[in-house]
Amino acid sequence: MKKKVMVFGTFDILHQGHLFLFKKAKELGDELYVIIAKDKNVEKFKKNLPKNNEQQRLENIKNIEEVNQIILGDENDIYKIIEEIKPDIIALGYDQNEQNLNNEFKNKNCKTRSFQRKRIQIFIIKKCMT
Repeated sequence: MKKKVMVFGTFDILHQGHLFLFKKAKELGDELYVIIAKDKNVEKFKKNLPKNNEQQRLENIKNIEEVNQIILGDENDIYKIIEEIKPDIIALGYDQNEQNLNNEFKNKNCKTRSFQRKRIQIFIIKKCMT
């Protein structure tokens, strides 16, 4: 079975940090899923809209070699996509809040292990009881 790795974020204006995240995340598994935050969620969490809308941001990532699938996140439940894809690993960029993800895993009775590697927070998902 292929090992699925997931990253998620706004990815508004692509820069070297994003490309570094995709490269390092892909090294952790076989398939890389990039989840693009919906415009409404970006506005909700960052208090302003991104410069590029969600469709433009999705298009900007389409041709990145390491990325296998690009998916728009859920507007109502940002964690729903985790349940749908069931990744083996989630990699967060240095500027993302891992505490929210830790709390979500705890609420869903997931067994995880996390560690930091080269400015990326990595979550190994061992088992979820949802």
